[in-house]
Amino acid sequence: MTNIILEMRKITKEFPGVKALDNVNLKVKQGEIHALCGENGAGKSTLMKVLSGVYPHGTYSGDILFQNKVCAFKDIKQSEELGIVIIHQELALVPELSIAENLFLGNEITSRGVINWNKTTNRAKELLNKVGLDESPNTKVSDIGVGKQQLVEIAKALSKDVKLLILDEPTASLNEDDSENLLNLLLEFKKQGMSAIIISHKLNEIEKVADSITILRDGQTIETLDVKGDQVTENRIIKGMVGRDLTSRYPERIPQVGEIVLEVKDWNVYHPQHLNTKVIDDVDFHIRKGEIVGVAGLMGAGRTELAMSLFGKVYGKNISGQILKNGEEIHLKDVTAAINYGLAYVSEDRKGNGLILMEDIKQNITLAMLDKISKRSVLDKNKEIMVAEEYRQKFRIKTPGIFQKAGNLSGGNQQKIVLSKWVFSEPDILILDEPTRGIDVGSKYEIYTIINSLVKEGKSILMISSELPELLGMCDRIYVMNEGSITGEVSKEDANQEKLMTLMTKSKVRG
Repeated sequence: MTNIILEMRKITKEFPGVKALDNVNLKVKQGEIHALCGENGAGKSTLMKVLSGVYPHGTYSGDILFQNKVCAFKDIKQSEELGIVIIHQELALVPELSIAENLFLGNEITSRGVINWNKTTNRAKELLNKVGLDESPNTKVSDIGVGKQQLVEIAKALSKDVKLLILDEPTASLNEDDSENLLNLLLEFKKQGMSAIIISHKLNEIEKVADSITILRDGQTIETLDVKGDQVTENRIIKGMVGRDLTSRYPERIPQVGEIVLEVKDWNVYHPQHLNTKVIDDVDFHIRKGEIVGVAGLMGAGRTELAMSLFGKVYGKNISGQILKNGEEIHLKDVTAAINYGLAYVSEDRKGNGLILMEDIKQNITLAMLDKISKRSVLDKNKEIMVAEEYRQKFRIKTPGIFQKAGNLSGGNQQKIVLSKWVFSEPDILILDEPTRGIDVGSKYEIYTIINSLVKEGKSILMISSELPELLGMCDRIYVMNEGSITGEVSKEDANQEKLMTLMTKSKVRG
């Protein structure tokens, strides 16, 4: 495997006030899976956007050689014509169109200028068969799960005669089974001679599929490792990413758990459109002061729906049950009421629901509690700047300044802004939904440290996560959900992955 299909030489890319890439070099061999690792903001996605033409030739310096030819891509279309196809972390599918329509959107199969639907359907079936997706081409994308949507994206790439497939965090939103299927599919493509570049923060997945790993740090190439030859371990990758040994993934904490602060009884929630479908079924749980309580469950178990229904009934219809805070019943009829009663909800979708990406950092941080920086309904701009600067330093948000747009920051720094926003609202209880999704190990550790500092101050945390090691490493107790019900409660001392997985697939015992 000595043939080089791609070489990127001395790639430098600057944004206002930031050098995102600084003389980065990358070589990918024909028929290999090459992993790109680094902390959030290291330059991984930027490098791939340079390669695929998202950032056109002329906006960066350096050379791209693909199949021994110098390339100067003006846009994605030009890179795709040569067989370089990128699948971004945010899937680029149109939910209301069918799978077949999505597969050939912008690349329609036509006869005399008219779409040939017979050929389109037959070709779609061939592509779906290649990725192992047993769905009708006429199925709406909105009617299939995220794991299947990811396979549709890969099938779409295959329709373009892909030679080099780039996947940016392909398993970030997938459960363990869907992730496993996707990785096996990549290995199958490799057998067929396809080359791939994969960006992922899940280092166990990198170890499983990658032949080589290039590590970026602060926009520079640190090293390229031969996975088998160099006997690469997760700790070895982490050391390259963060520049030091990370002795523990989870910061130590001595629990100081107090009285019950929040209690939920007989909580029932129905689907907002399908009113006969019960999404949350007779859920009971409690959280104590200074406690981190985890919620485990497979995708579709109802974890996010539970959180959103509690936080001011953002989700669901015909909601019933009781919420008690410090022993007294409270009624959270809307988001404002939830905030006023001391609740905060950090959404799993930080870009869609957590931030206003086009606004600057200071506006995002103060957004949930404008009253605190206002006088007679007039914003105090100086106070807003002081608050934003305080949280920038307190949560170590890496940015040139608080006037930077939130959308220009890495995922880890965006998550710190969302946390800043809700901590500024002075909550007693924080619901954290996938708080470290798509974040590197170094930034995860910083988020965990922030969480620990919050419970040390006496705040209570309800933590939803798809990563079982994260729940085991951070939580004092863990509730497990399946099919909208709680199927078990496990203490930190008794918890392990096998026990949680058993409860995650168990149906609720009906009385």
